Amino acid sequence: MHIVIAGNIGSGKTTLTKMLARHYGWDLRLESVTYNPYLEDYYKDMPRWALNLEVYFLKERFRDLLEIRKSAKPVIQDRSIYEGVYIFSANNHDMGNMSDHDFETYMGLFNSIMMAVKQPDLMVYLKASVPHLVDNIHKRGREYEQNMRLDYLKNLNDRYDRFFQRQYKGPKITVDVENLDFVRNKEDFATITSIINKKIDVNSRSLFV
Repeated sequence: MHIVIAGNIGSGKTTLTKMLARHYGWDLRLESVTYNPYLEDYYKDMPRWALNLEVYFLKERFRDLLEIRKSAKPVIQDRSIYEGVYIFSANNHDMGNMSDHDFETYMGLFNSIMMAVKQPDLMVYLKASVPHLVDNIHKRGREYEQNMRLDYLKNLNDRYDRFFQRQYKGPKITVDVENLDFVRNKEDFATITSIINKKIDVNSRSLFV
């Protein structure tokens, strides 16, 4: 079983992914943010480094999917390959950070990758407002994120909503985390696990249809 926690920057997806992995005893697969060699340069000069950044993420996520496919245990993953492509890369293209030629090449690579992998069994989208995202970003204190533009976050948020409402056709649920503190409040965390439990059979490791 392969479950993905999806959400914008600052939505709490990485923290929740770790908590759910401990709660259910699932294998954990985190996104390669700390070790991405392009991330800091990207936030300083997006047009120069956007393609490098997105290809690196695509490569890492493809590798993760190949390893997840071989896993004998259920796996919970921080962010999906679909978000990287249809939200972040598409946003970079529309903002002018990736040329049409670069984006076409990038999408060709993604389409080839999708011939070798399958959709996750469940995707959980953490929905939050831009002020909520900004507050979390400031709290975690990553230096390269502190000057992130609000319009950039808003564009990503709008894309997330469209992606989950209209584009993504796989099994999915949306959790509004705006007024949830699942880190400090056990009841809020239980609310999320209850929503997930309604969609999956934890004991048999299968999904309810």
